Order: sequence, then structure tokens, then C-alpha cells
Amino acid sequence: MRCTAIRTHICHAYRTNWVFVEVETDSGLVGVGEATLEYREQTVAEACRELIRILRGRDPHDVESFWHDAYRDTYFRGGEVLMTALSAVDMALWDIKGKDLGVPCWKLLGGRCRDRVPMYANGWFAPAKTPDEFAAKARAAVDTGFRALKWDPFGSAWLDLPPAAMDAAMACVGAVKDAVRGRAEILIEGHGRFNVPTAVRVGQELAQFKPLWFEEPLPPENLPGLADVKRRSTVPIAAGERLYNRWQFRDLLALGAVDYLQPDVSHAGGLSELRKIAAMAECHHLPVCPHNPSGPVANAATLQLAACLPNFLWLETMSADVPWRSEITDEAITVADGCMLIPDRPGLGIALNHAAIARHPYEPRDLRHFRGDLTDIRPPGADGWMQTADAAILDKP
Repeated sequence: MRCTAIRTHICHAYRTNWVFVEVETDSGLVGVGEATLEYREQTVAEACRELIRILRGRDPHDVESFWHDAYRDTYFRGGEVLMTALSAVDMALWDIKGKDLGVPCWKLLGGRCRDRVPMYANGWFAPAKTPDEFAAKARAAVDTGFRALKWDPFGSAWLDLPPAAMDAAMACVGAVKDAVRGRAEILIEGHGRFNVPTAVRVGQELAQFKPLWFEEPLPPENLPGLADVKRRSTVPIAAGERLYNRWQFRDLLALGAVDYLQPDVSHAGGLSELRKIAAMAECHHLPVCPHNPSGPVANAATLQLAACLPNFLWLETMSADVPWRSEITDEAITVADGCMLIPDRPGLGIALNHAAIARHPYEPRDLRHFRGDLTDIRPPGADGWMQTADAAILDKP
């Protein structure tokens, strides 16, 4: 069996566009991956297609050999575009391998440590603006079974956070904490907003609410600064979604800059690389909680890692999504008691519906994080997309 082609499919998803990748073989087997790179979707799709020059004619089972050669032969390597393209093709090759052998990818990655993983919710807050609206949305999300809620309460802040904005953010955090107290964890997202002194001040203010973590308090380029914030903070720090390979994570770990690692399977090198990053984190007795706000293929790949990584702790999930999510793949996700069950279909366990994807073509979108409309993350009519183990929306804890 040999690889013959790489094809890409871009699907509009309201806040962004999903980028799906298929690797074709001369046997007829097709593997699928995801290369969603918000706001650079067309660029990364072309980068995916260019990888066929390295992949054509290779045995798709030789995943490690392809990964090494693709990384080496790019020369100006690293960065989000190459690594996202490489991540997607890596996923697709693992998918082919699993399908060819008739087993889920987790069986090929060391076997299953667990059959389910606890979920935390992102996107649950749309379109809340006031503390009371956030609190009501939080109660509804926890009532449906989520064990933890993540959101960014900082509006359009960039680098600094003036007193009025600080008070508004803490009022929002306090309202959500009161709404879910004793029932769920809270996780505070920073989106790389702050300079060092502001991040320290925000962390000090957040301490009263005992969040599980404060995520990406600094822009991702400053790992020594992140280590400084962590040393001066009593709130645990999470980061890593904008690091792109094991060498960057090695530096993050060497600096002692985080408590929770958040590599993204679509950006940090695919299944092959996340397995290595997680092993390095395990040597430091640190959990991995992968960044996972993208589409159904990335979620399927992240679930394969959740099954087989001993230090995988929390699965990020979008609590609702565009209504057509259920149409564009044969995704079949089941939840129970606040956990997502690990599927056992061969490969990644998911396939694309090309006709459905074509009904939602690419639409350009711009970053919302510093405009003040971050909670407008879902369209009217956004749906829950997960199946349940019983008649409830989600099993209650």
C-alpha cells in the first residue's frame, strides 16, 4: 500500500473554518486528519497539499519516518503553518494504519488506560455579557453534567487591565463561582493578553475564587516571563496551545513555567508528537489537558490520546456547535456522568461527508479576542452535538 494524494476540505464553522485533510492510498483506504488553523485556513490547506511531495509513494504505516523527513526537509521548520499541516497528515496516517489493521489508534499507541475522560466545557457562555447572564449560563451547563467550565472574563483587554476592567472581570468570575460552587471547577482563560505585572495582579485577584487554572496569562513568545508569573502566583498556570513541537515543550518544562500542559493535536505535531510531549510531562509529574476547541476530527484524534496517555487529565469540549456539525462527519460521541466515552472504531473512528462540507464553504473570519465580542462564539440555533448514555441531555454527576 502506498500514499497517492493529499486532499483538503474547508468547512465554515461560524467563528472560524474547519480544515480537514484526507490522505489517499492505492489500496482505496483513506485517512482523515484536521488542520484547522484559525484565520489562516487557506494558507494551511496549501501547506498540507504540498506535503504530498514527501509523502507520495510511501507506505502509510511508516508514520515516524514520514514525520522526521517532513520536518527535516522543510528546512525553515517549526511554526504554526508547517506544524499544523504536519499534524493533520500525521493523524491521517495513523487513521489509515488503524483502519488497515482493524483497530482503534489507541491500541497502536500502547493500549487503553481508561475508557472515558472527564470533560470541561468551553463555549457554554454564549452570548452572555453580564455577570448575571454568565451565572445563569453556568448553572445550565453544570445542570447538564459538565464538571468544569472555562471562559475568558477579560473583555477586550490587552497587556494592562485598568481598575474598572479588573473589577468587572472579578465580578464575572465571582458570579460564576457562586453559581457552580461545590458542583464544578472553574478555569480562567487569558488568551495571552497580559504583560507580566498585570498577569501577576490578575492571578492574585483570582486566588480568592480557587480556579483550577489560569490559562495563557502572557503572550506565548515569553516562556521565561511565564515562569516568572508562575513563581509569583498561587493560582496554577496552564499553557501550551501555541507551542508547536517537543523542543518548545522541553523549554517550557525546563523553565518550570506551567502546572498543566495544553498541546493541541492539530498544531503540535499530531498523535506522534503529542505522545512524546506527554511522556516528557509525565517525567515532571505534570498532567496534559490538550487544547481541543476545533472540529470533529481533532476531537476524535484527541480522544485516542485520552485513552492511552496515563497523565491525560481533562478533555476540552465545546458545549454546543454549529447545527451542521452532525452532518459533515459520521462522528458518534457518547457522554455519561460528565465524561466522554472512548470509541473503539478502527483508526480515528470518523469519516467525512464531502457533500455536507461543500454546503458550508469557506467564509473569512477575523480574531474576536481583543474586540470585546468574544462571547459571540456561536450562531443562533447552536446545538448540543454529543449523544448520551441515557435520556438526559448529559448524565448528571
